[in-house]
Amino acid sequence: MVPGTHNKWFYFLYPLSLLYGLVIYIRNFLFDYQILKSSEFNIPVINIGNITAGGTGKTPHAEYLIRLLKYEFNVAYLSRGYKRKTNQYILADHFTTTEEIGDEARQIKKKFPDIHVAVDRKRVNGITRLMNDVKDLDVILLDDAFQHRFVRAGLSILLIDYNRPLSRDYLLPAGLLREQVFEKKRANIILITKCPERLKPIDRRLVVKDLRLYPFQHLFFTFLKDEVPKPVFKTIPKVLTREEIKNMKPNILMIAGIANPRSFKRFIRNYSTQITEIIYPDHHSFTKKDIEIIISRFNAIEGDAKIIFTTEKDAIRLEKFSEIDVRIKEKMYFIPVTVSFMNEDTENFNQHILNYVRANKRNNILYKKQD
Repeated sequence: MVPGTHNKWFYFLYPLSLLYGLVIYIRNFLFDYQILKSSEFNIPVINIGNITAGGTGKTPHAEYLIRLLKYEFNVAYLSRGYKRKTNQYILADHFTTTEEIGDEARQIKKKFPDIHVAVDRKRVNGITRLMNDVKDLDVILLDDAFQHRFVRAGLSILLIDYNRPLSRDYLLPAGLLREQVFEKKRANIILITKCPERLKPIDRRLVVKDLRLYPFQHLFFTFLKDEVPKPVFKTIPKVLTREEIKNMKPNILMIAGIANPRSFKRFIRNYSTQITEIIYPDHHSFTKKDIEIIISRFNAIEGDAKIIFTTEKDAIRLEKFSEIDVRIKEKMYFIPVTVSFMNEDTENFNQHILNYVRANKRNNILYKKQD
């Protein structure tokens, strides 16, 4: 649902949103007054999360933080491992599968093999286990844990999609908000994500006015950039360049199993406007039947100038189907995306992150654990 609009089920769902909101309000009240306890750790913990359900760009922003931190610090990434087929704490290695740790954690481990990647449904236990398993650990990145208040992160980063302002949305299930808008007060840093690359100053000011931030909060604006397409399967004999794909003027079969595929389709339009879509739910677990449908739809596209584009997250779930015919594999590419900051925000944001970790790492004598 587009923020500020009502679908046909809105008035039926809205009473359920009120009930849901009451439950969430009581839960947050219990944490605010320490009736429910939050755990703190003597290590820098950075929480990356959102209030809106899905699609704010958490994974590319987590990757940005990893690139920023990994050359100076020993970094760990902790996720709950959404839709994995295991329940226990797992510290990933090169051979850990998507089924064991989930697509996001697998993507991070594959992309950054030198950092520590773990999953645990109980974040307190996950942090404790990581600190025991990795003795020289400097910083932990918590994925999608803004609502996980059993951990009190030292630095909390809240992501808000520019195209889905909080003030025009509603609580679940009538809208997409996980909790009340005023809970953004818990964030130290707010990132407005998926902005237009040329954001007008007046539009920026309107966002600032709408958010009504506290003096201690820092606001930054980011946008996503598409990178050179990469093959889903690494064994194909020839990899097409960006220019070769554009010169093909291909008919594109778009495969997307993410929360908000609109921005992905915008990247695809850089290559062609002839797009056939197959959209799956977020974190969809592909089956052999899905693969048969994808191949059938691809074969039905006329001509030889055709290609399959998917997201990096979907590629992680598709690469296990090694039995796909090599002629199809040669046509299957994913488009990586990276984060860029607007205006002069990059250095300012980087310094906020680096200064926090430097000041609070475990071997810093100035740091004292708070009881």
